[in-house]
Amino acid sequence: MNIELKNIDTIPEEGITKADIKQKTEQLTTEIADYAQRLMAESKQALLIVMQGMDSSGKDGATKKVFRKCSPHVVKAYPFKKPTDLEFAHDFLWRAHKVAPAKGEIMIFTRSHYEDILIQRVHKWIDMDTVESRMEAINNFEELLEKHNNTKVLKFYLHLSPERQEEKLQERIDIPEKNWKHNPGDWEERKHWKSYMKAYEYAINASRIAWNIIPVDKRWYRDYCIAKVVLKTLKQMNPQYPLLENGGN
Repeated sequence: MNIELKNIDTIPEEGITKADIKQKTEQLTTEIADYAQRLMAESKQALLIVMQGMDSSGKDGATKKVFRKCSPHVVKAYPFKKPTDLEFAHDFLWRAHKVAPAKGEIMIFTRSHYEDILIQRVHKWIDMDTVESRMEAINNFEELLEKHNNTKVLKFYLHLSPERQEEKLQERIDIPEKNWKHNPGDWEERKHWKSYMKAYEYAINASRIAWNIIPVDKRWYRDYCIAKVVLKTLKQMNPQYPLLENGGN
């Protein structure tokens, strides 16, 4: 069954309290840091985390909150922006492949290779045949990482309501400490909301590796939902500290 984003809530379920959730998140982030350390020590597996969502959905904030206890030797983040001339001169996946995580690392893409079938589709810089061709390449790329490089691919769509986005964008104007985040272009992109939802739904439904849809109108609940999935995934990966053979002799 295809996912329709309009049918998925962007807020927590009724009865969930902020204080309780923040306490649970604190424990989750502690455990994530422990498993991240094991992952680095073992150096046999890697974790690629993809964060996608509309402007102000909190990709950077979620990264900071969920992984704040982890060593920077283990967890790295790469913000995908407009391609450089060098990146435009290569195939669209080149810039993603070169920053994929090495074994023992957790790499977080804030935005990702999916931008090439999102913004480019919305603005009609590419046609639907190209979108479908790139989607197939993306699926193959992610399966290459999982099947041939022992890299788990974990994808999050940060599900934001248009009402909440408007509030967050306005904060960047009204609150001096957030002025640096303000980009007039974000308001222009907002005008294409319905087209973006259609593009995201295609990307989510056409993916062979499933997405996690995260409600993000409440930041504290966003962090909890992401941390819960990350920890579950790390436990399934089950990295182990290597032991010395023969007692180190």
